[in-house]
Amino acid sequence: MNWQPLTDAEQLEAIKKESFEHPVLIYKHSTTCSISSTAKARLERQWDDTQGISAYYLDLLRYRPLSNAIAQEFDVEHESPQVLLIRDGECVYHESHFAIRFDEVLSHAV
Repeated sequence: MNWQPLTDAEQLEAIKKESFEHPVLIYKHSTTCSISSTAKARLERQWDDTQGISAYYLDLLRYRPLSNAIAQEFDVEHESPQVLLIRDGECVYHESHFAIRFDEVLSHAV
């Protein structure tokens, strides 16, 4: 899995534009939370790069204002850990904690 770091609010517009070409996943991760680490590891084990989904990683403890901007931009309540799937500029799927599963992400990617 090839994580792209999400560190700047300006990237949100680029992600929205990119999502018109293919789905984009945002993973909001708390580096001090064992549930977040477990959910991330499970997602990485299930991930299939051939599905054409870009993956962005946000360290929400380091970039909390950016995490808040994501919640506002895509009209989702902040949770951690959390995935958002962006397609055609909109969040078409979001989930948190142990409900994060690649098969669910994939089912919303098309």
